[in-house]
Amino acid sequence: MSKRIFILNGHPAATSLSRNFAEVYAQEARSAGNEVRITHLHDLQFDSDFGVSSFKDAKPLEPSLEKVMQDIEWSEHIVLATPMWWGGLPAKLKGLFDRAFLPGRTFDTRSTKAGLPLPMLSGRTARLILTSDTPGWFLRLVYKNAMLWQLRKQILGFVGIKPTKVTYFAGASHPRDGQVESWMTGVARLGAQGA
Repeated sequence: MSKRIFILNGHPAATSLSRNFAEVYAQEARSAGNEVRITHLHDLQFDSDFGVSSFKDAKPLEPSLEKVMQDIEWSEHIVLATPMWWGGLPAKLKGLFDRAFLPGRTFDTRSTKAGLPLPMLSGRTARLILTSDTPGWFLRLVYKNAMLWQLRKQILGFVGIKPTKVTYFAGASHPRDGQVESWMTGVARLGAQGA
């Protein structure tokens, strides 16, 4: 059964491993009969600084952020390919979430459950394709999967996008011979499965 899949390459550079992952996923997902939309963070023009003290004063979304939101709302499955920098998201990607995930569009502050706003993007799943130089065991044991927790629970899960499955590639700056090709094969398989 085909899916509507939105892919966001969350690397701010024009070329990157994340971009390659996003494109190979998109190609295989389309070949498998899925409807696919893909966006590269590098191509988006917006002010990443929320810049005000309350949601009621939020700046209007620039056209590129409005398009991202329309693609998320259209989708059934979201794929985010991004590096981990300094234990977190690239600043421009974090700015996208800060600016675009607003009350009334992604969560409802007027309706709560256990004191938390109700999510407005439920019914969607996600796949995170994360690259880093931090070994997986170190991310789990020392950093307590902090970035994964933030993305899965505090960002995507908060607005109802769940479950979020994670594919983690470590040693991205200096991969061993053949490692990138192996990673690409794995991402292509995910795309073919729409997973």
